[in-house]
Amino acid sequence: MHEQQKEEVISTGRMLDRYGLVALSGGNVSLRVGEHILVTPSGLMYEQLTPDDVPVLTPDGTVVEGALRPSVDTGALLHIYNAMPEVQAVIHTHQPYATALGLSMDELPCCVTTMANAVKGSVRVASFTSAATEEMGVQAVANLAGRLAVVLRKHGVIAVGSTLKQALYACVYLEEAAKTYAVAKSLGGPVDILTEEQVREAVGVFDDYGQSGAGADFHHVGGAVVN
Repeated sequence: MHEQQKEEVISTGRMLDRYGLVALSGGNVSLRVGEHILVTPSGLMYEQLTPDDVPVLTPDGTVVEGALRPSVDTGALLHIYNAMPEVQAVIHTHQPYATALGLSMDELPCCVTTMANAVKGSVRVASFTSAATEEMGVQAVANLAGRLAVVLRKHGVIAVGSTLKQALYACVYLEEAAKTYAVAKSLGGPVDILTEEQVREAVGVFDDYGQSGAGADFHHVGGAVVN
């Protein structure tokens, strides 16, 4: 069932490792396919996964296919999917720079155009919750605020999208922006962040990004236009 989509979930997990957003079996990747949710299994490294390893769940958490236990964060993921029907993909990472900034601030400012492009502006830091709890998802939903990512204090990042590609872009470009901001802060003086008008312009530019342009596969997630 959903073999092609399972391959996409696995491929995305391997990309997280490639970009340094997780270590070993950390984080998780999930995708809504019709009435089902595909979730990476608990405790396995992405490069080891095969399509048969990816559990298939219903929105209430019932496993309808697969012998392996889904991610320990499944309760939080299902809360996001059930609370945000426009979301089709959720990625959870432990990316170090964004997580580090979340230890000392309540919002990561939008400081570079790529962050505006892929995340749609500044990113809130959610209150701390224990891992593997539904409250993690509750806090994510409460703090996304029209953006495509939220930092989980002392934990990591959750990104959402209408496709896995969109959520992956949000994770990668948020981490690049967090690195840039951290370096700028270490230099001493004030950090020049984007104005609201500059953010809107950057989002508009991204509408034509890629080969197909805005007319092909743009969707609305949380009120923001994303590719």
